[in-house]
Amino acid sequence: MLGVVDCNNFFVSCEKAFNPALEGRAVVVLSNNDGCVVSRSQEAKDMGIKMGVPAYQLVEQMCLRVVSAQEIKERNGKNAPLGGFKGEVVAFSSNYRLYGDMSRRVMTLLQEMVPCMEIYSIDECFVSFKGMSAEQIAAKAQEIVYKIRKYTGIPVCVGIAHTKTLAKVANRYAKKYKGYHGWCMIDTEEKRVKALQQMEIGDVWGIGRRYAKLLKSEGISTAYAFTARSAWWVKKNMGVVGLRTQMELNGEPVAQLDIREEKKSITTSRSFGEMVSTLEELESAVSNFASSCAAKLRQQGSVAGCITVYILTNFFREDLPKYYNSITLQFPEATCSTLEMVNYALKGLKQIYRKGYLYKKAGVLVEDIVPNTGVQQNLFEQTDTEKMKCINAVLDSVNARYGRNALKIAVQGGFGSQAEDKWTMKRNSLSGNYTTDLNDIIDIKA
Repeated sequence: MLGVVDCNNFFVSCEKAFNPALEGRAVVVLSNNDGCVVSRSQEAKDMGIKMGVPAYQLVEQMCLRVVSAQEIKERNGKNAPLGGFKGEVVAFSSNYRLYGDMSRRVMTLLQEMVPCMEIYSIDECFVSFKGMSAEQIAAKAQEIVYKIRKYTGIPVCVGIAHTKTLAKVANRYAKKYKGYHGWCMIDTEEKRVKALQQMEIGDVWGIGRRYAKLLKSEGISTAYAFTARSAWWVKKNMGVVGLRTQMELNGEPVAQLDIREEKKSITTSRSFGEMVSTLEELESAVSNFASSCAAKLRQQGSVAGCITVYILTNFFREDLPKYYNSITLQFPEATCSTLEMVNYALKGLKQIYRKGYLYKKAGVLVEDIVPNTGVQQNLFEQTDTEKMKCINAVLDSVNARYGRNALKIAVQGGFGSQAEDKWTMKRNSLSGNYTTDLNDIIDIKA
């Protein structure tokens, strides 16, 4: 048996975990640069707020009052009950540093409770219940729901079945109906048929909008009706992927747990809060992205053989000239050194940068990743490996204690530099980094 553990309204749940005043209130989290809704509380869903709706439409078209986290703090104090009125929505900027750390805590707890697992996304994980009886699986599911909520404050639901796709079906019912108490198991043919008969075809994992439209035009409105179609017809109209989805819904396992030891590539990129034009501004952004990639490599005990830098303009602005370019540079020997990665990233940037353009986004990608124990030394270029290790150790130690980028290379900017102010994202309603920064945990009053 397989299970899928899914955090409920994850980004919003992370915000609520550290602010009891938000309980029972409509809360949304906005995408980068405070653009669109990417996470909603149940109260926000009940108000008719859809995923992906632009933030400005909440006010202009839905006539809602959007309240920032700062306004909450100023209005009532940090932990005081949130006074408000009907039609008020609390909006937060995306705080991926907080969400990433909370995800790590959830996954660490899960790892202690199940024999093996596959992390599918920041808020979702497939787990194995191999060798357990139905009674043991039920007890384990209850334990998962209870412990994760107790130790992290994050509510989760568990769906259990013989295949990944059926487990996703079970998870949906666990979320939808409170009577399941956070977990649902499809372990009999009767349960499978009943669950699929009540599920709309568009809600099935792996069935996108295009295929849902096709299937409905053929009179297939439920997941069960889809399973009754011939395999020949499904493969002809939906390809191998559609056929695999049908097989999984019929209880035939196709997708097994994918246990990945380490990432094969690491990317850090960002759309800027404002468009930038100068090389200095891009250098500040790219050096930060390269530094982040280097830190992630060291976290997983790996090194990278090459680095790619890319820059692009805003392709949605018809009134502006467009430009995109990228470059890949090979390291003399595989590395995870912040200094080396920043140095090569800046070399690449200088080669692809062109004056006269307004840039909207940049990114850094590192590939050819191998364990740091299997590095092939370069005979012709000597690198002071021990010195680099010492520098990296100091960077990691200081930043782990005092917060990300507490210590960094000068070219990364900071301290209110104009370059950094322009390329950093708009995050006017950003919450605190409660789990990684002591300054956001402790309030010092005179």
